[in-house]
Amino acid sequence: MSADKHQIGSVLVLQGPNLNLLGTREPAIYGHETLDEIHQQLHAQAVASHLHLVTFQSNHEGEMIDRIQLAKTEGIQFIILNPGGYSHTSVAIRDALVGVDIPFIEVHLSNIHQREAFRHHSYFSDVAVGVICGLGSIGYRLALEAVLVKLKK
Repeated sequence: MSADKHQIGSVLVLQGPNLNLLGTREPAIYGHETLDEIHQQLHAQAVASHLHLVTFQSNHEGEMIDRIQLAKTEGIQFIILNPGGYSHTSVAIRDALVGVDIPFIEVHLSNIHQREAFRHHSYFSDVAVGVICGLGSIGYRLALEAVLVKLKK
């Protein structure tokens, strides 16, 4: 965590597979903003809110698990997670999140409940503090606002 004594918390934004393709991958579903643009907006919001923000994206399940475990040793207080396709398949990422006991908010750009039936179930929703889906990139900013409120309590 940064040495800034005015910071009220530390947050990890963890992005799953294929999110590095945002802006060009199925823009009718996922929008035109790139992952870098989303992260820049979140960093600006975090600075204004006195939060330390770390962003990480991986297409590899093991790297995501390693990053979750590292978050515990770094003193990360909250995670904003878009598990991408791992939402519907990864018990291992779920176990890592439960294992580190860091609260998290699950975010999806699209409304997974309006899509293919296999996308309707997430392995994370029942252990998440909250779930935001279908609001596009604003969902991340709303999640960060919710984290801010929870950290101030």
